[in-house]
Amino acid sequence: MGRKEAAAAVSYNLQNSTQHLDLSAALRVCAIPLDNPNNIDQSPLFHSLDRQTADGMWLNRYSQHPSPSSSPAPQRRPSHLAPSPLPHRPAITNRSSSLSLLTNGSTDSLPAAARYPPAHSNLRNQLDASPVDNVSHPLDVLRDILAPVHPESIPPGASALHGANIDFGELSLQEFADASSSSDQPSEQPSVEECKFEDLHKSIVACDEVLKSVENYLTSFQADLAAVSAEIETLQNRSSALNTKLETRKQVEKLLAPEVDALTIPPSIVRKISDGPIDDAWIKALDDLEKRSKIIDSKAPRSKSAADLKPLIDSLKNKAVERTRDYVVSQIKALRAPGVNAQLLQQNNFMRYKDAFQFLDRHQPQLGQDIGRAYINTMRWFYLQNFSRYKASLDKMNIHVVDKNEVLAQDDTTKRTTAVSGSRTQAAPHDAFSLGRRMDMLKGSFKSALSSHIAEEDKAAYYLEAPFRAFNLALMDNASGEYSFLTEFFSKQSYHEVNRKFAEIFQPTFALGQALTKQLIDQTVDALGLLITVRLNQHFAFELQRRKVPAMEGYVNGTNMLLWPRFQMVMDAHCESLRKATSSLSGRPAGSALILTSASAPQSIAPNQITQRFANFTQGILALSSEAGDDEPVQNSLGRLRNDFEAFLTKLSKSFAEQKKRDRFLANNYSLVGTIIAETEGKMAEELKAHFTEKAEEFGGR
Repeated sequence: MGRKEAAAAVSYNLQNSTQHLDLSAALRVCAIPLDNPNNIDQSPLFHSLDRQTADGMWLNRYSQHPSPSSSPAPQRRPSHLAPSPLPHRPAITNRSSSLSLLTNGSTDSLPAAARYPPAHSNLRNQLDASPVDNVSHPLDVLRDILAPVHPESIPPGASALHGANIDFGELSLQEFADASSSSDQPSEQPSVEECKFEDLHKSIVACDEVLKSVENYLTSFQADLAAVSAEIETLQNRSSALNTKLETRKQVEKLLAPEVDALTIPPSIVRKISDGPIDDAWIKALDDLEKRSKIIDSKAPRSKSAADLKPLIDSLKNKAVERTRDYVVSQIKALRAPGVNAQLLQQNNFMRYKDAFQFLDRHQPQLGQDIGRAYINTMRWFYLQNFSRYKASLDKMNIHVVDKNEVLAQDDTTKRTTAVSGSRTQAAPHDAFSLGRRMDMLKGSFKSALSSHIAEEDKAAYYLEAPFRAFNLALMDNASGEYSFLTEFFSKQSYHEVNRKFAEIFQPTFALGQALTKQLIDQTVDALGLLITVRLNQHFAFELQRRKVPAMEGYVNGTNMLLWPRFQMVMDAHCESLRKATSSLSGRPAGSALILTSASAPQSIAPNQITQRFANFTQGILALSSEAGDDEPVQNSLGRLRNDFEAFLTKLSKSFAEQKKRDRFLANNYSLVGTIIAETEGKMAEELKAHFTEKAEEFGGR
């Protein structure tokens, strides 16, 4: 059997029986068969043992276990985990006998005290004198140790070695076991794979730590989440309870709030009306006071609380009336400040707080009338002062003066002076019988009037319709704004009352406007200018209807009453001039001395100068009357003028001795008139065009 197998057997015996390791191994070395415990008595080695030596060995072992029990000693650790605690035996020489080996081994296995007892003690005597109870005889213990080995008690790895003969050589039993254990142990140097597994193990341990911390965090989070969920559930329950209470209170409030609110005046309203500034919030508080006052007045006869509150309401209303009066009076005074914009003040300071004045007018009617009268007087003064200054500015404009000398049949030899009203310089020549660009005055916009400083500084010459349009356009704009203000600010008053206030305010200003119109038309024979002013006045009437200002109808009608008669008078003056020119003609052929000395006698069959004037004048009248009605006096006046003109041409043509020249002369004059009015539109224009075309063809075809 090899050394390894022997070492394994020895190691096994060391692991399972530390008390009898030395003795058992020694017996095995001495070739004592262990199959039968009775063989120990037959062994010569056993018989050679001294009884005293055996007793000493037992006592030595017993001294190491003070307990009287017969329990075995604790099992030793395996040899591969820790070095063997057994003491090393001394080396056995090859020449030693079995007896000497056993003796040496027994001596070495005992403690020093047992090997060398004190001189004064006698071990046997002590044992005999004081026997120990319940202790087996050493020989019996040895038999038990060397008893046959049962197969079930032998480990699988040591069954083949058990009971075999082992060659120890020159080594002791402990040295032999240590040498075999050292040769079987693997190398202490860690391999690469072991390092990898060790690192992996460390990583796994670290991951376990991290996972453990995550697990702890999640556990804590779950606990917190459960707590939050419980709190949310509690809040939901409280919210449901509060909602139920809220709905109940809302239902109660819905029933009680109107009644309680109707019988109370909030302190904020009282403070606002009494001491707060007059603004939009003040008007809102005043409106709230009015509503509550109506409710309290209706409940006062049957409700004591309403009756108790009524004096407070009356006192608060009086305070509101007082503050409204002071505010409106201060704004009326502001209208008298120089350079104030009345319309801006009306919109921002009057119209914004019209509800306050209406409140005053309802609760204090007499005070409302007095304030209305103060406003009327102030605005009448305001408009009169401003339009008087504006009229003075218009008077400074350069106006062409068309006097009685500028009629159709005026003699060229008569000296005419072209004067300009309001100017000390002589104006440029003009043609009073040609419409030209004067028609543009009717096509202009009615959005803005001529400003006063422009009227004063402008050096250009104008016809009479320019200042007429400027003044009346400004008057129409201001009157429209004032009428709109009166209808809204005094909206609770009747239509006739508002018109009466309007008339009182503008009566002096209307008179000023009519005075300006008279000033412009009294001395003029400018029929075209007069007809333009008539058309302007008609346009003003249409614009006032569009703006819904019927209160100016009287002024417009009064202006028409001034313009139409003057227009007819001027037309009559032109007709009279033609009749005078006709009467001045002799009606005889060119041979007479009277015709030779007459300035009106034609020198050729070309159209006469009066025909040129008549044609231009007629074209202007027709252009201004393209939309005129049959009820206007223009058609009658123009018919008379046409008859007088034809009479003049007929008598003038008699100055030619030959009939052919007469006809040719008339045809040329009628043809010129038809050519000039050919592009004019309107009913009257079509009639005259047909008439003069017929006349031209009549005399031209002869």
